[in-house]
Amino acid sequence: MSPNYLYFETERLIIRPTNIDDAEFIFDLLNSPKWIQNIGDRNIKSIKDAANYIATKMRPQLEKLGYSNNTVILKSTNTKIGTCGLYDREGLEGVDIGFAFLPNYEKQGFALESCKEIVRAAKENFKLNALNAITLPSNHDSQHLLIKLGFIFTQMVRIPNDEEELMLFQKKL
Repeated sequence: MSPNYLYFETERLIIRPTNIDDAEFIFDLLNSPKWIQNIGDRNIKSIKDAANYIATKMRPQLEKLGYSNNTVILKSTNTKIGTCGLYDREGLEGVDIGFAFLPNYEKQGFALESCKEIVRAAKENFKLNALNAITLPSNHDSQHLLIKLGFIFTQMVRIPNDEEELMLFQKKL
């Protein structure tokens, strides 16, 4: 990994760009029930598929923009517990924040803690002046977190290759 990519730390977490060494973790996360329910099946059926997904879907944006998907690691155990990142998503104007955690690490404040740090980095490190976030109308946990972070629901949207209508939240930085 290039030393030019930024790593972030919070009281309990290390947040760093996802890399090929995270393939097994990404395989587990992308096949977790809530990922499939709330984000969608990415057809990742093996660790090799996960490594290819990282190489083709995550790394190019990181190399182009300096930010992308981050792996969230619990400092106390060095355990990979989730992802939180900034995405240049097709069909959305501006940059989107996204997050997902393994089931055992939900509802412990890790998503809020990592998202707060990524919002701070979006403004201070990446000089962004606004962020988007999208979620399914049925994903009340994500909506609650976005509101806690100061995002405001603005409209329903559709993005390419997704038949679901999504809630768009926005936040000025």
